[in-house]
Amino acid sequence: MNHEKSENDSVICPSCNYENLLGTLFCVECGTYLPSGGPLRTEPLSGKDGAEHSRPGAHLHGDAPQEAFSIELEILKSHRKVTLPAEAEILFGRLDAAHGVFPEVDLTAEGGLENGVSRRHARIYAQQGLFHLEDLDSTNGTFHNEKRLTPYVPSELHDGDILILGTMRIRIRIYSVT
Repeated sequence: MNHEKSENDSVICPSCNYENLLGTLFCVECGTYLPSGGPLRTEPLSGKDGAEHSRPGAHLHGDAPQEAFSIELEILKSHRKVTLPAEAEILFGRLDAAHGVFPEVDLTAEGGLENGVSRRHARIYAQQGLFHLEDLDSTNGTFHNEKRLTPYVPSELHDGDILILGTMRIRIRIYSVT
């Protein structure tokens, strides 16, 4: 059996050029996110008949399975906007490289600590064509349109909803990119 290493067995860090093992999500040397290091999205679910469900968000905007969706977040205090693909799980929190916490939406610079945002505070994910918000047992809670969420119990998201993480307010926009 040939155990020679091929170029497809590793991922090169774009920041420090360190050669990481294939499947590594964050560079072992510098902590940089490695976008080609592994899957960060859930696989499509199979329906009762074995057919795949339509793309995330299709039920929100009619039966258009070919459409792709993005989620735009607006942090209301600073008016900073962040746009993310809707197929991936979106983790909200504060960066903590020492403990391996690398949220897609790092709220540290927005006063996350002062506003009571936990390191792993909440997440948004798509399931069966709908978007959901879930509190990850945060210290100061997650609110969806002023209603406090029970940890790990998902709440269905809609375009224009307001999230409150600790005391930080965020508006969600869900839109088609096709």
